[in-house]
Amino acid sequence: MEKVYEGKAKIVYKTEDPDKYILYFKDTATAFDATKRAEVEGKGELNNNISSLIFQLLEERGIRTHFIKKLSSREMLVWRAKRFELEVVVRNISAGSLCRRLGIEEGKPLEKPLVEFFYKNDELHDPLVCYDHIILLGLLKEEQIHEIKRIALGVNEILREFFSQQGLILVDFKLEFGELPNGSLAVVDEISPDTCRLWDAKTGEKLDKDRFRFDLGDLLEGYRKVLEKLQG
Repeated sequence: MEKVYEGKAKIVYKTEDPDKYILYFKDTATAFDATKRAEVEGKGELNNNISSLIFQLLEERGIRTHFIKKLSSREMLVWRAKRFELEVVVRNISAGSLCRRLGIEEGKPLEKPLVEFFYKNDELHDPLVCYDHIILLGLLKEEQIHEIKRIALGVNEILREFFSQQGLILVDFKLEFGELPNGSLAVVDEISPDTCRLWDAKTGEKLDKDRFRFDLGDLLEGYRKVLEKLQG
């Protein structure tokens, strides 16, 4: 297969259909702009399984994604997408950079979900950007910003309910968006413990990439617990 792109966590390959790509999930774990890095055997399989399950749920609930089907333990078939250089973070509880930037204590429930936009640029350390910055940089059109925020809040509503039913608290999560071959706007990349903060509803145990970031415990153990809960 011809490689299109290789990132920190995934490799993108071409298929015989120019509109379809294969995502291969790697075992690499990174944090802090990849200044912390490790190979964690089995991580790619867990993230592919979790992402496939979540994308299927979103598709069933009317959210357009790039997901077509899970091909193997590490591979996912997706629609080719022109990605936007923007990350969208939805927060339900204070954690991470929100606490550092605003001096808010961790674990404070927010009165309503907070949507933040970050410019995808490793050299600039993915800075927080506002509406006018996005227009200035030409990252999105005005109507796309509003549509992406609407979709992100819709995803949050679906996932909060779903995770809650499985005994998990969705603290916050990151989404990426792109344009599919038919011109429609879609959620792309992955949705996994790499991109979500997930806490055990009973114990408060952190089951996401913060385990790797801050040496809080075995990464795979946390990810396995997430998958087991989502599979019921």
